[in-house]
Amino acid sequence: MNLDDRRERPALSRREALGSLAALLGSGLALEARADPGDEKARLATFEADVTPPLGHACMGGGIAPVKRVDDPLFAKGFVLTGPFRPIVVVVVDWCEIRNDAHSRWRSALAEAAGTDPARVLVASVHQHDAPVADLDAERILHAHKAAGSVCDLAFHEQTVQRVADALRQGLRTTKAVSHVGLGQAKVERVASNRRFLTVDGKVSFSRTSASHDPRAHEQPEGTIDPWLKTLSFWDGDRPLLAMSVYATHPMSYYGQGAVSSDFVGLARQRRQKEEPDVLQIYASGCSGNVTAGKYNEGTVEDKSALTDRMHSAMTRAWEATRRQPIGTVGFRSVSFRLEPRDDPGFTVEDLTKRLTTDPKPFGQCLAALGLSWRKRCDAGAKLDLPVLDLGPAQVVLLPGESYIEYQLLAQRLRPDSFVLTLGYGECATGYVPTEKAVNENDTNLHDWCWVAPGAEQVMTDALTAALKSPA
Repeated sequence: MNLDDRRERPALSRREALGSLAALLGSGLALEARADPGDEKARLATFEADVTPPLGHACMGGGIAPVKRVDDPLFAKGFVLTGPFRPIVVVVVDWCEIRNDAHSRWRSALAEAAGTDPARVLVASVHQHDAPVADLDAERILHAHKAAGSVCDLAFHEQTVQRVADALRQGLRTTKAVSHVGLGQAKVERVASNRRFLTVDGKVSFSRTSASHDPRAHEQPEGTIDPWLKTLSFWDGDRPLLAMSVYATHPMSYYGQGAVSSDFVGLARQRRQKEEPDVLQIYASGCSGNVTAGKYNEGTVEDKSALTDRMHSAMTRAWEATRRQPIGTVGFRSVSFRLEPRDDPGFTVEDLTKRLTTDPKPFGQCLAALGLSWRKRCDAGAKLDLPVLDLGPAQVVLLPGESYIEYQLLAQRLRPDSFVLTLGYGECATGYVPTEKAVNENDTNLHDWCWVAPGAEQVMTDALTAALKSPA
C-alpha cells in the first residue's frame, strides 16, 4: 500500500446517509456518530503512569503464580485529543485484562479527568499474563462465597485508576497543536503464528501456545496472521509528539513464574522510548486471541531477547517508513451491540454458582466468578461498544476481548483506502471472541476463557461494518 496515495471518498447524499442509518437501526445495532468541525486545530495531551501490581497480587486472574518479583515495571500510556469537540481519550495498559465494572470504572474516571463522556474513552489492555486481570464484581462474588481464589485487589485497582486519572489531568496542563498524522508500517519477521496448525497425522490442532515445544508447531506454516506492525504518530509541523505501534500477537515469551514484566513487546517499546525520548511510545496488541509467538518461541531467555530484537526492528523500520499527512476532520463513531453469553453445560448461572464452592482449584473458582460477573451484566441489558477514532487518513478502532485475527483483517478490508489500526483487548469480559470456523473445528482454547455463545462472528461483522463504513 502506498501511504502517500489516498483516494478521496465521494460524499454520501442526505438520502443515502439516511438510508444507511435506517438499515443500521433495523439491524439492532446502535450507532453514535459525530463529525467534529475542523475550523480549529486539534491539540494533544499525553500521559503515563506506573501500574505495577504489588507483591502477592494475583496474575492472570488467579490462573498462575502471584507476583513474586518485578523484572520491569508496567505502565498505562495514553493520549487525549482536544479541540472543537468533546475530548477523546485513548489509553493502553500493561495488564492482562480489564473487564466488566472495572472497565467501566476506568472509562468513567478518565472521562471525568478529561471532561468528556465515558463512551469517548478507549481503554485497551496489552494482555501480558504476568499482570493483573481486573474484574471488581468477580472479586466481590468470590468474597461473598468465601472462595479461596482471588482475581484482583480492589483497593490497588482504585488507587491505580486514580493515579492514571491524575496523570491525565497533569498532561492536560500542557497540550500541543497537532497538524499532521504520521503513517508507517513494517513487516515483522519471525514473531507471530496462528494457534492452529496440523499435527503429524494431518489433524487440526490449536495447541501452538505462546511457548511451544512440539517440533510440528515450529515446522508448520505461520497460518493466518497479520504480518504488519503499524505505527500511527501525531506531529506538530515537523516535530513528532507521539507514536503508537500496533501488532497482533499474544505478548508473552514465558510467564507463570511470578515475575512481572511487560515482556518482549514492552521491552521493545522501552528501547524505542530511549531512542526517541521526546516522543511518547505506546504499544497496543491487535486482535490476537488466536495468534501467539509459538512457532518461534520455546520460552527461553534467549528467545525472549530475540523476540524483543525483532519487535524493536519492526518498530524502528515502521518509524523510518512514516509519511506525514495533514490531520483530517477529527470524528468519532461508536456502535453498540450485544454478544450473547454462553449457556451450555458448565456456563449456566446455576453451574457457575455451583463451581464457586465445589471446584477444588482456586482458579476454577475464579473462572466461575468471571463468568458470573459477565452474565450479571448481560442479564441487566448491558451492551458492548465498538468505538472508532477517525483522523481522516487513519482510523483507530477498538474491539472487545480476545478477538481473533480475522476481525482485524476484516477491518482492513472494509477500509482498503485508509490506514486502519485495530486494537484488541478492549472490554475483556467476553474472553475469546472466535470465528464460526474455530467453533466448528472445536478450537480447544474455547473450553474455558470464552464466555460468548456461538454466533458472535456475524454480530462482530455487522458492528465493524457499521462503525467503519457508516458516515460520521
